[in-house]
Amino acid sequence: MKSKKRFWLTLTVFSLIGQIAWVIENMYLNVFIYNQFKATPSDISLMVAASAVTATLTTVIIGAYSDKVGKRKIFMAGGYIAWGLSIMSFALINNGVLNSFFPTLSAASLGVSLTIIVDCVMTFFGSSANDAAFNAWLTDETSDGNRGAAEGVNAIMPLIAMLAVFGGFMAFDLEKSSSWTTIFLIIGIAVFIIGILGLFLIKESAARREENSKYFANIIYGFRPSVIRKNGSLYITLIGFALFGISIQVFMPYLIIYYTETLKMDNYVLIMAPAIIVAAVASVLYGRLYDRFGYRKVIFPAVITLAIGYIIMCFATATAPVFIGSLLVMVGYLCGNAVFGAMLRDKTPEGKAGMFQGLRIVCQVLIPGVIGPAIGAKVLENATEIVNSDGTKSFLPDERIFIWALIVSAVLALYLILTNLKKDKKNV
Repeated sequence: MKSKKRFWLTLTVFSLIGQIAWVIENMYLNVFIYNQFKATPSDISLMVAASAVTATLTTVIIGAYSDKVGKRKIFMAGGYIAWGLSIMSFALINNGVLNSFFPTLSAASLGVSLTIIVDCVMTFFGSSANDAAFNAWLTDETSDGNRGAAEGVNAIMPLIAMLAVFGGFMAFDLEKSSSWTTIFLIIGIAVFIIGILGLFLIKESAARREENSKYFANIIYGFRPSVIRKNGSLYITLIGFALFGISIQVFMPYLIIYYTETLKMDNYVLIMAPAIIVAAVASVLYGRLYDRFGYRKVIFPAVITLAIGYIIMCFATATAPVFIGSLLVMVGYLCGNAVFGAMLRDKTPEGKAGMFQGLRIVCQVLIPGVIGPAIGAKVLENATEIVNSDGTKSFLPDERIFIWALIVSAVLALYLILTNLKKDKKNV
C-alpha cells in the first residue's frame, strides 16, 4: 500500500509541475521576449524552432541512453533540479541587468539572443527529465492493471497546468520586468524542489538495461527504408500528424500576443480557460468515437471543426465571436490530436514502441515546430507596427496567421483524401 501511494504521489507531482513549466515555455516565453525585448516574428519563430530541435534531439538521445543504462531516477531527479535552475536563470535576463553588465550593447537584441540560448538549455534539461526519463519511468512502473488509470492522471495534467498558469498570471502585469522575475523564480524554485524531493521519493524502476550495440540502432530504427516499406500506413499517419501540427504552430506562438495586443483583450484568460476545458472534455468523448467508428470517419470532422474555427478567427474582434472561434479551434486541435495519437498507437508494431519514438517526435514536434512558426513569421513580416512609450516598435499579429493556418489545414484535408482514407483503422 505504501508503495502504491508513493507511485501515485510521484506521478502527480512530477507530471503537474513539469506541465506547468512547459506551459510557461510553450505559451508565455514568446510573450516575455515580445513585451520585454520587442521581439520580431522572426525572433519568435527562431526561438520556437530552436526549442523544437533541442527537444527532439534530447528526447531521442537521452531516452535511448536511459534505456541503455537501465536507470530513470537520476535523469528524473537530477534533470528536474537542473531544469529548475535553468528556469530561475531567466530572472537575470532583463533590461536592467543587461544594461548594467553590457552598457555598450543593445539590451533588446542581447535579451532576445540570451532568451533563445537559455530556452534551449532549459529545453534540454526539461526534455531529459520529463519527455525522456519521466515518460519512460511511467511505462516501466505501470502494467495492464493500472496503466489506464495512470495515463488518465497524466493526460489531465496539461489541462490543470494551463488553468493554473492562466489563473496565476492574472495577478501579474506582464508588461513589467519585475513580474517576469517573480514568475521565473516561483516556477524555477518549484521545479527545483520537486527534483530534490525526487531523490527521496522516486523508486528506481526495474528498467531492463539494453546492450550497447542496440543503442544507436534503436535510435535510427524508425528511419530505415526497410521499416518504412513494412509499415506504410504508420508513416502515412505520421505525415498527416506533421501537417496537422504545422497548421497549429502557424498561429499558436503568436496567439496570446494577438489577444492582448491586437484585440486588446486583457480578459483573454476568460476566453481561453473555458474553451480549453470544453475542448478537453470533447477530446475524451471523441476518443470513444474513434474506438467505435475508426480513423476515417472521425478525423475529417475534427479537421473541419478546426478550419471553421480558423475562419471565425479571421473576422472576429468582439468577445463573443472570438470565444466561439477559439472554442472551435481548441476542440478541433485536441480532438484531432487525440485521433492522430490513437492511430499512431494502433499502427505501431507490437513490441517496437520505443524504437519509433524518435520518428514520432520528429513528426509531432520537430517538423511543426520549425515550419509552422516560420510560416507565421513570413506572413507577419510587414505586419502593422506600434510605437512603444520608450520609442521602440512592436509588431501586431493579425488575422493572416489564421488564414495561413487554414490553408495548411486544407492541404492536410487534401492529403487525407489522396492517401486513401477508406482504409480506416479497422481494415488497413
